[in-house]
Amino acid sequence: MILPVFAFGQPVLKKRAIDINNDYNGLDGLISNMWETMYAAHGVGIAAPQIGVSIRLFVIDSIQIMEEEKKTEGIKKVFINAKIIEETGDIWAYEEGCLSIPNIRGDVERQQKVRIQYLDENFVKHDEIYEGINARVIQHEYDHIEGILFTEKLKPLKKKLIQRKLNDIKAGNATADYKIKFMRN
Repeated sequence: MILPVFAFGQPVLKKRAIDINNDYNGLDGLISNMWETMYAAHGVGIAAPQIGVSIRLFVIDSIQIMEEEKKTEGIKKVFINAKIIEETGDIWAYEEGCLSIPNIRGDVERQQKVRIQYLDENFVKHDEIYEGINARVIQHEYDHIEGILFTEKLKPLKKKLIQRKLNDIKAGNATADYKIKFMRN
């Protein structure tokens, strides 16, 4: 089922999400709905807080944005109770966007590599290192379960330039080509 994406201004987006265990009610259905919602919105990742559920869960499919010859380098995974252990490598800027903040993009500086521990959908523990675009998508979604939005990582001038648009989103005066839940609805 395609769920509405919670828009900027919704309190759930600013809360640190909680860990879950393998008896979390309806987890398989929630994960399935998150995949469906993400694809319907043309996203490469979505975190549970973005659909109004404050738990440490996100899904990523970076395969779809990889160039044809690099498709095998992409990942399609479920991350539960993730914890970033280390971020290393050069800092690089890349233009990011967010399903919860429609029609706003900006350069975010992040480190090139990330080591992350997480549970998959079968609650099998993983400790893995990712780099490049995979690391970036993981860092972006991980920020969501920490209650951080990409706009908080923008340079001060860019933050100032987008403030009116953010206020409009918060007031429900924005559009998206997918289901979105503003504070007023």
